[in-house]
Amino acid sequence: MLFEEQDSNFTHFTVCIKTSLFLRENLPGQFKFKEYCPQVFRNLRERFGIEDQDYQVSLARSPPLKDEDGQCVRLLLTSYDRTLVVKEISSEEVEEMHNILSEYHQHIVTCHGNTLLPQFLAMYRVTVESEDTYLLVMRNMFSHRLHVHRKYDLKGSLVSREASFKEKVKELPTYKDVDFRNNMQKVYVSDEEKEKIMDKLTRDTKFLVCMRIMDYSLLLGIHDVKRAEREEEEEEMESSTEEEEEDENVPAPAPVSISPEGISGYMNSFKPMGPGEFDPYVDVYAIQSAVGAPHREVYFMGLIDVLTQYDTKKKAAHAAKAVKHGAGAEISTVHPEQYAKRFREFITKIFA
Repeated sequence: MLFEEQDSNFTHFTVCIKTSLFLRENLPGQFKFKEYCPQVFRNLRERFGIEDQDYQVSLARSPPLKDEDGQCVRLLLTSYDRTLVVKEISSEEVEEMHNILSEYHQHIVTCHGNTLLPQFLAMYRVTVESEDTYLLVMRNMFSHRLHVHRKYDLKGSLVSREASFKEKVKELPTYKDVDFRNNMQKVYVSDEEKEKIMDKLTRDTKFLVCMRIMDYSLLLGIHDVKRAEREEEEEEMESSTEEEEEDENVPAPAPVSISPEGISGYMNSFKPMGPGEFDPYVDVYAIQSAVGAPHREVYFMGLIDVLTQYDTKKKAAHAAKAVKHGAGAEISTVHPEQYAKRFREFITKIFA
């Protein structure tokens, strides 16, 4: 019964209706809304330490923000408080999510929510004028308050794994494996943190192998603390200049109700955080650089794109790439066990 599809109740309907508004400029009179496996996802949210009311507030208090990267063809949104990501997925990915959900739930229970896997929090279907749109809600792997200054998508393969020129000229490009090597990039964490990361990675990749999943990536975001301090100083200078130019008689805006707080709760925080500081209960993918590291940094590390099974299409892609690049080439499309082994070996080498 736990994994049976059920219609969303009115409460959850009101939670996501603002998200559905982004699907069409004018919401038509007739549309349908469905929440998949609500009991399972509610239990997963609890396992990840997310209160149901906070989840609803973060998702629906204000309209979500459209992704400005332009890299994703499908809809990609971030909740207004930047704690959640809402991603449009295909019907095939919905099916794959159903296929792994029971085992995924058990994996999260076994590891007590301590994982590098995406934190899947909900899955919905919005039907507008007989057209279905499927939405998957996940915790944002990046911080709700610390800016990411460099970003990498790492698969452990060097074949066709370099960011294009078009990508590199973006304000925040997504670099790949070859770029990581060419930039001589390293992750500076303590030996204890490295061991924790690799333990989680080993456990998670074993789960993915059992699910016959491959082609996933490690998403690595890097927050440069020194650069953030400079940016904060510049913002303060600009803000003080603007305040001097404003009319002193303009009344202050009325206080906004902030209860309940949402997942981050940072709007009602009585302990403001400084540059490079984060709440580990909110930024669960964040890791501080080691004491004495050459750069003061915060790293955000998590596995993404974990809904690709090694099916007939992937086997055909593997054969085609092997013919093109040679049987010994480190192509990304390989058997799940081979993919996981190569992936872990590559990630081990990213640390200084």
